[in-house]
Amino acid sequence: MHKIRIFAGDVRTSVDPAEIDTLLGSCVAVCLYDPELRAGGMNHIMLPGDARDTKSTRFGIQAMELLINELMQKGGIKHRFVAKAFGGANVLPGLDFASVGDDNVKFVQDFLAFEKIPLVAGRLGGINGIHVYFRTDTGDVRVKSVDGKQLPKLILAETTFRRTHEAGKDTLGEVTLF
Repeated sequence: MHKIRIFAGDVRTSVDPAEIDTLLGSCVAVCLYDPELRAGGMNHIMLPGDARDTKSTRFGIQAMELLINELMQKGGIKHRFVAKAFGGANVLPGLDFASVGDDNVKFVQDFLAFEKIPLVAGRLGGINGIHVYFRTDTGDVRVKSVDGKQLPKLILAETTFRRTHEAGKDTLGEVTLF
């Protein structure tokens, strides 16, 4: 089976059996699955949205639209899609800004409700990071709690991203919506 690891801002889909995995703290991953096509995909959302950057897939709206569009281009039919969502933890409780995890969770829940895509399972919120493994051919998901060794990596990555983003030095990939 093909294994695909994704990082912040990534979106991957597959009609061939694959396992897509990602590591999450306050970020959220949405796994979309078409049970008739037996295909699916996952994104990794860092922030729900930002008026300063309308193209980057690290923001929720672009990551969700791209995930849906890629799965449809591979033969998926939107009314058959089901979603599973993970992450949105508050792994940085000592910092002086609002919980990004809470904002990401609300965005994903609202987006899926608006698009009428059922959220059939998930693990959202909490205070611990998780590692998510999604099977594109079955829709099955395994979730592992992040051990103490991985948590500092999550905190560093999220803190570094926030500082870089606030300084206007974003360099992650972009997507053009159509």
